[in-house]
Amino acid sequence: MNRSAIKNLIFKKIIIRILLIVIAIIMVFPFLWMVSGAFKPSDEVMEYPPKIIPSEIRYENFTELFKEVSFGRYMINSFIVAGSVTIFSLLFHSMAGYALARLRFPGKRFLFIGILSTMMIPFYSIVIPLFIIIKQIGWYDTYLGLIIPWIPHAFGIFLLRQYYIGFPKELADAAAIDGCSHIGVFFRIALPLSKPILAALGVVFFISNWDRFLWPLIITSSAEMRVVPLGIVQLKGQYVAHWNLILAGATIACIPTIIIFILLQNFIVKGIKTTGIKQ
Repeated sequence: MNRSAIKNLIFKKIIIRILLIVIAIIMVFPFLWMVSGAFKPSDEVMEYPPKIIPSEIRYENFTELFKEVSFGRYMINSFIVAGSVTIFSLLFHSMAGYALARLRFPGKRFLFIGILSTMMIPFYSIVIPLFIIIKQIGWYDTYLGLIIPWIPHAFGIFLLRQYYIGFPKELADAAAIDGCSHIGVFFRIALPLSKPILAALGVVFFISNWDRFLWPLIITSSAEMRVVPLGIVQLKGQYVAHWNLILAGATIACIPTIIIFILLQNFIVKGIKTTGIKQ
């Protein structure tokens, strides 16, 4: 390789890195502005041009947040809802995905197509009949009403089915020889080997349910059942908005999702890289 080719290669790498740095700054700036606004006085939050470093650091914004609304209660509710949906979804979706991938039974293909077809139905088209059903069975303004409708999801079943299709048949056969039933093979072999894909899917489920706004707004009426997004909205009145408190609440709400992502990032990468187990 001659000098001109080397120079061109170095130049291209420099340009690419500069572009990546600029894109990273653009993407990170809203997050930095949110964190900065959480420590600003109320009159500085909407200043233009925006300033990252506040003139006065107000830690009192966080104490005022918990005094203004029951933010601790909202955090507990969000943990209960998002955690429950994630745990039960991963369990039932992995069982359904394994059955659709490894077991033989009549109508399996038709059932799988029917499950996939539900992904084409927008939530807004079923929200009214879903609300009526939840209301009639007595789950309105309860944890069951917030949790149960979001446990089944075609995307999770589809992803786990694709993962289990690549599951080595030899492992299942060896376990069957040792006396394991299909349930034993699933819980003792398949499920422990599914940690990467379950971690990736669990992060998606937790974040999507942690941030959910419309359904909790429809299905709850009491302050005791509000979740974090609804609690943050309570800080914005018809005429006055406490933007520093809103940003403080948003900053606190981001912490659990960031922690979960940091703890599971290795599993997430493995889950994205693989859709099955190589034989």
